[in-house]
Amino acid sequence: MGKWELNKKKKKDALYNTAFELFTTKGLAKTTISDIVEKAGVAKGTFYLYFKDKYDIRNKLVSHKTGELFFQAHEALQKTGLHDFEEQVHFLIDYILDILDQDHALLTFIAKNLAWGVFKGAFEEKQPDEDYHFYESYLNLLSKSKVKYQNPELMLFTIIELVGSTCHSCILYQQPVSLAEYKPYLHRSIDGILLSFRDNQTET
Repeated sequence: MGKWELNKKKKKDALYNTAFELFTTKGLAKTTISDIVEKAGVAKGTFYLYFKDKYDIRNKLVSHKTGELFFQAHEALQKTGLHDFEEQVHFLIDYILDILDQDHALLTFIAKNLAWGVFKGAFEEKQPDEDYHFYESYLNLLSKSKVKYQNPELMLFTIIELVGSTCHSCILYQQPVSLAEYKPYLHRSIDGILLSFRDNQTET
């Protein structure tokens, strides 16, 4: 990466980091573009090189943050030595939930949009930026599985939507139960999803 590209990435990261700080402390409604660029130390024109308005940076930031989350989980997975695909899925989910359980500001910001880090931008003809897209890593893991699955995209979407929507309340409000109490049921539900997508005709 050349000096120009590094400088460009530095400015964009500054905007992302500042926007995240302001959105999670002041709130979206009370945060202005002027607040973001002033605190980030960049010109307002630079903001508009990357984003249309504060709602655009919010949406892209949700995707960016969830992408980072899945990247961290995938990096941790590589150090485990796990080779079974379904065990890998359970590890990834637990890792992500543990981070969100410790970082309520991140969970609140992402809300129930956990799937954005996987699917938003992953299927666009042109990638909008250099963000990590977990879907490619997921397909790589899936290609090494001895068990084959039908419609792997829908299978992943179903799992992530289940995790994001149900664990949001368990973590933030301990409702209807705590995350620790809910996890066994969640993992059994994930097993059911994986089983329902199995392609038994090609299973070896």
